[in-house]
Amino acid sequence: MTEKDNRKDPSCNDREEAERKEASPPDPRLLIISSSPHQFGPGSVPKIMWSVVGALVPAAGMAVFYFGLRALWMIFVCILAAVATETLINRLRGVSLSIPDGSAVITGLLLALTLPPSFTFSGGALGAVFAIAIGKQVFGGLGYNIFNPALLGRAFLQASFPVQMTTWTLPNTARFGETDAVTAATPLGQFKFELLLTDHLDLLLGNVGGSLGETSAVAIIIGGLYLLLRKYADWRIPAGFLSTVFVLGGLFWLVSPNQYPDPVFHLLSGGLMLGAFFMATDMVTSPITPRGSWIFGVGAGLILIIIRLYGGLPEGVMYAILLMNAFTPLINRYTAPRPFGEEAA
Repeated sequence: MTEKDNRKDPSCNDREEAERKEASPPDPRLLIISSSPHQFGPGSVPKIMWSVVGALVPAAGMAVFYFGLRALWMIFVCILAAVATETLINRLRGVSLSIPDGSAVITGLLLALTLPPSFTFSGGALGAVFAIAIGKQVFGGLGYNIFNPALLGRAFLQASFPVQMTTWTLPNTARFGETDAVTAATPLGQFKFELLLTDHLDLLLGNVGGSLGETSAVAIIIGGLYLLLRKYADWRIPAGFLSTVFVLGGLFWLVSPNQYPDPVFHLLSGGLMLGAFFMATDMVTSPITPRGSWIFGVGAGLILIIIRLYGGLPEGVMYAILLMNAFTPLINRYTAPRPFGEEAA
């Protein structure tokens, strides 16, 4: 075959084109490999976290209103200790700083709202350090923790300082001219040990003794509804939690109204509202399936009622949520949706 015929041979041209493409660098656009999801929404971790912080502003503001600047200082100390601990551990681990995502701020703020107004600042800082170091970073950081860090920090303080953690003071609006803090039992404690009911309006507005986050059910509900409307929290968890407490508490009340409090008292007293809207709905430590969310909420409500009515402590929101956190992996496993086309075993 002549050189002229060789140039006209189509197979020869194809081989030359293939060799040329093989020698040239590949198009970078053809080598992009990414994991699902391939469609991104407008939400992000920092946006969600800072939205939660904003939703807690009404509750924090009412805490300052009822308990004065000491409440503001407690919030500041807990947040500062949480952020400083997160920064130090991230540097020791050699990972990028996660402070801008707002997760450490939320932990410090939630921890402060679970503490008594008279609790020491050093104790609050110690609880924040434990919450970040043991409750979060020891598992690998945000997204890997098993338990809610703020509640784990409070559980540590409850075990370490039981007297200080159960010493409550009346809010400024209920001291009737007293300049010093007046110690008083919480509404749950008054009913459990003295069978004294607190007015529902005081519970709704927060004019009662208790932790900083028990100040105003209205303020907490406003922030919680904001999270639900923005879909930053699964509505099934607070719905299951609150409805279970209401129904079971109502049944016990109907059987013996002199021995058990009414269901509205259960809903408005203690840290139920704060726990149901802001702690039980933590995306990391709560189930990811719709059915699992119902199981989580109902289970937490059942545990809470058992502790409140039959336990040695008047309140049990912290223990109810932490116990359900431990069951979250199991709940996710057995409530996972079945792949399409799979036959039942």
